[in-house]
Amino acid sequence: MSEQPTTVEVKILDKEYLVACPEDARRALEQAAQHLDRKMREIRASGKVFGTERIAVMAALNITHELLQQDTMSTAAASILQAMDNTLNQALDQREQN
Repeated sequence: MSEQPTTVEVKILDKEYLVACPEDARRALEQAAQHLDRKMREIRASGKVFGTERIAVMAALNITHELLQQDTMSTAAASILQAMDNTLNQALDQREQN
């Protein structure tokens, strides 16, 4: 049986939005809204972008860029760890042969 969504009120740039989500995702939604609100306030405070829609688009682009950077860094770290594992295995194999 699927859980009925609940309506959560979030506030972004002093405007309230009602969003439906499962109860168990409520805290994550609230955290996401708080993060977006902070990013949008930072952009608005810079004074370089005007209009809520433009601020929202810039915030979305910045957040997306951050997420892609994290993904790229995770992929690079995984590659480095794999290379280290391969080197260790080769060294152990050579040691066993001697």
